[in-house]
Amino acid sequence: MAKKTHGLGRGLDSLFQMTEEDETLLVREIDIGELDPNPGQPRKQFNETGLEELADSVREQGILQPLLVVATGNGRYRIVAGERRFRAARKAGLSTVPCIVRDLDEAREMEVALIENLQREDLNPLDEALGIKMLMDQYGYTQEKAAQRIGKNRSTIANSQRLLTLPEEVMNMLRDGRLTAGHARAVLSIRDQGEEAQIEMARRISEEKMNVRKAEDLTSRKKAGSKKPRKEAPRLQAELADIRETIRLKTGLRCEMAGSDEKGTITLSYGTRGELELLLERLNQISE
Repeated sequence: MAKKTHGLGRGLDSLFQMTEEDETLLVREIDIGELDPNPGQPRKQFNETGLEELADSVREQGILQPLLVVATGNGRYRIVAGERRFRAARKAGLSTVPCIVRDLDEAREMEVALIENLQREDLNPLDEALGIKMLMDQYGYTQEKAAQRIGKNRSTIANSQRLLTLPEEVMNMLRDGRLTAGHARAVLSIRDQGEEAQIEMARRISEEKMNVRKAEDLTSRKKAGSKKPRKEAPRLQAELADIRETIRLKTGLRCEMAGSDEKGTITLSYGTRGELELLLERLNQISE
């Protein structure tokens, strides 16, 4: 296995604050057959058309940015960042690829894999959410710590995790690009109406190719239409209505009654300190 040095493209170097001298010493060629994909890779889908285009570029220019790998023993290495470049290199027929070998614990390895994909800004939103959830579940990260480690706002992390509560069919639509994250959040807004309502809404958004604003308007109308009209309070019996009026006149306060002539509640409301003192004065007169 030949070893050669390469200059490191900008990107992941910012994660480790390496100097140019460090980069040159660390980058080496590794036989492509000694590399294994990362089972914890956040990206679950690789666009074949995009891979073919990248493979064409690799044939012409080679791998411009090294892969980041960790040694796993027995002369093998696991890819931490750069699996798309690795796949394109295989398509292009390369026998070796430039790599940086680092010593990372499992949590840091997953962080880097997630960050590398997030920095490219084309990671499927569902895969992003699953990657973040894996960080939190396996390493006990809170949403706040996950946000800090991968450079996102906490609210962004929270919204991302909400996507994982969607029905399975809707998540599949999000994964294959029929829905965007904005569409999915609109569907989430009718979660209280049940999974069937969410699935039906997602299908309609996809079939009609709605933009996010239109999807939000549609779900807002559906929410408004599902609200049950408020029930009017039952009218008091005539006798109770007379009693309420008597209490109002005797106390000088607004009086509300609910119930029957056998059981119910009386509510007195005051608006000023003076009204409260007047009530106390009249109650004292009754006790005397």
